[in-house]
Amino acid sequence: MDAEALGPERAALQRARLHLRGGRRRLRQGKTSAGVAALSDALTFAMEWYCSSFKWRSPLKGAREKFLDDSSLYAALVGAGVLNGTFDFDRFASLVDQALESELPVTAANGILEGVESVFTQLGVLPFDEGELPPEDSGTF
Repeated sequence: MDAEALGPERAALQRARLHLRGGRRRLRQGKTSAGVAALSDALTFAMEWYCSSFKWRSPLKGAREKFLDDSSLYAALVGAGVLNGTFDFDRFASLVDQALESELPVTAANGILEGVESVFTQLGVLPFDEGELPPEDSGTF
């Protein structure tokens, strides 16, 4: 992906979708920690895309600059009524921390993908046509 050619807004959206696809695949393969880490990246890029997207700028103008961590940005999106707040972001953040330290059991991520996909839908990142993404490299982790 050439982020410079895409520009910051389109690059964030593309990364969110690519990391979501990668996270789904890794979870299906039983690579729970890698899947959770990929979903974390996907969520970060999805929120960044939303805040930088032209059609959404006014309610959260400069949100990323004001909220330097994902937790506070997520809370701001809930506070602005963009997200409904049903996703347990604190549980997710704790799971991400655990995933970065060791391999998680498959059951540790129960419900996480559905929660992340719900946030993606509320942000307008989902649905999308996976055919628009570059092909996956089956040789990657």
